[in-house]
Amino acid sequence: MARTGNPAVRRVEAVQRAVAVLDVLAAEGADLGTNEIAKRADINASSVSRLLATLVDAGLVRHMPSTGRYRLGMRILQLAGVAREHLDIRALAGPSLGELTEITGETTTLSLPGGHEVMTVDFAQSDVSVRSVASIGRNSVPHATAVGKVFLAWGGHLPDGELAGYTKRTITDRAGLTKEIERVRGQGWAQAIREREEELNGIAAPVLDSAHRLVAILGVQGPSTRFTQKAMQAAVEPLRERAKVLASLSLGS
Repeated sequence: MARTGNPAVRRVEAVQRAVAVLDVLAAEGADLGTNEIAKRADINASSVSRLLATLVDAGLVRHMPSTGRYRLGMRILQLAGVAREHLDIRALAGPSLGELTEITGETTTLSLPGGHEVMTVDFAQSDVSVRSVASIGRNSVPHATAVGKVFLAWGGHLPDGELAGYTKRTITDRAGLTKEIERVRGQGWAQAIREREEELNGIAAPVLDSAHRLVAILGVQGPSTRFTQKAMQAAVEPLRERAKVLASLSLGS
C-alpha cells in the first residue's frame, strides 16, 4: 500500500483504553483504586486491572503498595520533557505571552490542538494575588472554554454523547454550540463567560498557517470579577495581533 504521509485512521482499542486510564488519573490528580478508575473510564474492572499492570511495568503508572491505589508514574514527566523540547512554537510564543500578560494583567496561555483535544503547553502567569492558575498539560474542555471553542471552530471535533454542564452557562445543546462555533469562526476569536468555572472568564484566538489550518491557540483568562466583558473586549485586539505575529514567525521558521 502506498504511503500518503498521513497518519493511519484505524485505531487499536487496547491502546485507546490505556489512554483513557491515563486520562482518568491525570484528571483526578489523586491516587485511585482499580474500581474507581474503571467507573470513571467506563471500562470493566478486569480490563483496567490488566491495563494498569502493563502501564506500571512501563513506568507510566505507579502502584502504591501501602494503599493498593495508583497514580501517574515518573516516565510521564520524562516523555513530557522530551516532547516539550521539540515544541519550537513555545520559544516563539514566549514573548507574546509575556506581552499579553503585561497588557491585560491576566494569565495567558499557549495551547496546541490534537485529534479530539487541545492542551496547554506554555503560559505566562499574572503576578496579582487573585489570578487564574494555568498548568502545562491540562486539556481545555472544547465546548466550555474559549480555547476549546477556537479548537472546534478550526477543525476540532467533539466526542459523541452528552455535553457536560460545568456551570449554568455551559452550552450543552449541540445545536446551540454549532451556532456559537459559527460565530467564533466568523469573528476570528472566542470568549467563554463563566462556562467552565463560575468565576472564570477567557478569550482565545487561533494561530493559523498559510492554508488556514490551526497551528496553536493563544488565550487570556482571569477572574470574572476583574476580567469583565469590557476588559475582555479591550484585550481582543492585542490578542489577535500577537496570534498573527506568532503565525508569521511559525511560517518563517
